[in-house]
Amino acid sequence: MPALSALLAQLGPLLALDAASAAVQVGVLRPGQPACWERGEGDATSALFGGTATALAAAGLAVGDIRGFVFCEGPGSMLGIRTVAMALRTWQVLQPRPAFAYRSLAVAARHEWARRPRDFAVIADARRDSWHVQPIDASGRLGPPRRVATAELPGGELLAPENFRAWSAPPRALATCPYDVGAILDGLGEADVFRAVDAPDAFQPEAPEYRKWSAQVHSAATAPRR
Repeated sequence: MPALSALLAQLGPLLALDAASAAVQVGVLRPGQPACWERGEGDATSALFGGTATALAAAGLAVGDIRGFVFCEGPGSMLGIRTVAMALRTWQVLQPRPAFAYRSLAVAARHEWARRPRDFAVIADARRDSWHVQPIDASGRLGPPRRVATAELPGGELLAPENFRAWSAPPRALATCPYDVGAILDGLGEADVFRAVDAPDAFQPEAPEYRKWSAQVHSAATAPRR
């Protein structure tokens, strides 16, 4: 997996898109120049495209000048993440360019560990009384991401990225860790957190399950009796 510095050196200007949290964050990344970041809240579609237009204008570029994309595939807001995936697929049809995905909890954990090395886990709500869990140990090694029920959350320090929505109540109070994507990406150094993807999409910890549907014609025989 390539580091961000290698992607910039190889490709040139990149567009970074992250809508995993309640704040949609868009950045134009250029080799040897400061990044141009925009942050918006509210409707994900408006914030994404409005932020992209503003960031590109600040960098003096157009979408056609972008040579590749980096984006968050989750976990996080499913609406925001799928909106990003839709935008990337559209831009790739208009002009084929590579896309590189990263995972929100992994980069948040690396950023927090760099601030204060220790053993902890970053978690995000996965709906239905379950949580995405990304552990990191005291040496800075990321463990495998998992999805667990609330009752199965690990002991020790648990952190939630700031501005991530939650519907389930955790078993204990959570502290937060920063989720400023510009600062996180800038501090990655040579960390290889990106992977090339052919078709941008949302991260799913397990393959979706499908149940066979059997059609049944409604009739007097099948109607519930009163």
